[in-house]
Amino acid sequence: MAKPRKQTYTMDMYLKKIADKDIRNDADVQRQFVWNSEQINGLIMTVLTEDYIPPVILGEEDNSQLWIVDGGQRSGAFRKFRYGNYKISPAIENSIVRFSAKMRDANGEAVTDSDGNIIWEDSAFDIKNKTYEQLPEELKKRFDEYQVETAIHENCDAHRISQLIKRYNNHTSMNTSQKAFTYIDNFARDIRRITERSFFIENSDFNEKEKTKGVPERVVVETVMCMFHLDNWKKQTKSICNYLNKNATKDEFGKLSYNLHRLEKIIKEDTKYIFNSKNSFIFLTLFDRFTDLGIKDARFAQFLIEFERNLRFVRVDGELFDEVDKGRGTKDKAVITAKLNLLEKLMYAYFDGKASLCQADPNYKRVEVETFISENVGVDIGELHEDMDFYNETLDDLQDKTIRVGSKLLSEDNRLSLLAMIVYSYKEDKDLDDWLAEYARSNNTFFRDQRKNYLYMKKDFEKYMKQKITLL
Repeated sequence: MAKPRKQTYTMDMYLKKIADKDIRNDADVQRQFVWNSEQINGLIMTVLTEDYIPPVILGEEDNSQLWIVDGGQRSGAFRKFRYGNYKISPAIENSIVRFSAKMRDANGEAVTDSDGNIIWEDSAFDIKNKTYEQLPEELKKRFDEYQVETAIHENCDAHRISQLIKRYNNHTSMNTSQKAFTYIDNFARDIRRITERSFFIENSDFNEKEKTKGVPERVVVETVMCMFHLDNWKKQTKSICNYLNKNATKDEFGKLSYNLHRLEKIIKEDTKYIFNSKNSFIFLTLFDRFTDLGIKDARFAQFLIEFERNLRFVRVDGELFDEVDKGRGTKDKAVITAKLNLLEKLMYAYFDGKASLCQADPNYKRVEVETFISENVGVDIGELHEDMDFYNETLDDLQDKTIRVGSKLLSEDNRLSLLAMIVYSYKEDKDLDDWLAEYARSNNTFFRDQRKNYLYMKKDFEKYMKQKITLL
């Protein structure tokens, strides 16, 4: 079979061919447009700064009809910005675009020198909250003239196009943790070295799936933030990475690495599952505080054993460790501080021989969150258990971006149905960002029956997606 031929179009020509259906973006097996504003913003910024975008892959039938095989989301984003009045969202980073502009006089006329040559000057434009029509003429021209590369597979039919779509789209996008890691380039190598320590292999409870999803890297940055910068704690991993990239030091990562070296000598099978994707950074910070006591490390291991056997179910000032985050976000600063304070009190009481003064609560039961989600979303509970921390973090990030502070939707009584929507979105490979922002603007109440509320939101989301497809 012949190699794909290469063809380059200007952006203006490429989009006109789509509008004229010379190039079609609606192959039978092609998914609908699902990109969120962050992805669209990044693509448009790439075009306006004249950076590289990989080629769009096309399949050509014998009648010359072209079908988009790979690049459908990019093409939809191009059209949305150029013709759909799309406004670059305020969340975009590094939104200033620099370019050369004609110097103009008070009447808007181009200024020339004594030889009649146009005088150019350096200029900059902030694209935040701007549509295509609000761009300076120079940037409109830059967008329209951007070179869109394509690779065209010839002699295709519907079956061949379907095969190509399956082949080119067989990949996994970056998740929240992996994407956040790109914002801490100053310490990325140090973090990688730490995650390669035997602690993350033999002395903790991270499975292979979590490791490939970047969970150990997330735990490292959370731990350094918690150990050294708790006063400036951020809920979102991306925000933590941004902060540490500017404010952390190599010595801080070195201290964590040394602590792990000490823990590798004392953490055995009976306590390693305490160091999981959810609570590792809490207990690693606790150990860092323990090192100031001048007590042998083996005593910390003994405390962990007693914690798991008994102290986990002991109330301190009326609270249990596993109930501290009830009614609050799992990564709120107040929750992190409360957990650390509770653990410190238990640890000091244990070392002082006074832990018996606290009484275990025999009525404590954990909320069956995973069972609810498994039954209502249709996800295997075993796989669900492995990914719950990731889903909780995704929900925290999404709430911060889309729901205003004070909304009743943020109530802990409503979290279960929202968490179910997060799992549903990953199961169906659909993005919730734009829908939830719109849903939160028009809804400030929820059904106490979380199953009823989940089904109501799911129905509203499906209706939203149908309307969105119609508009496209």
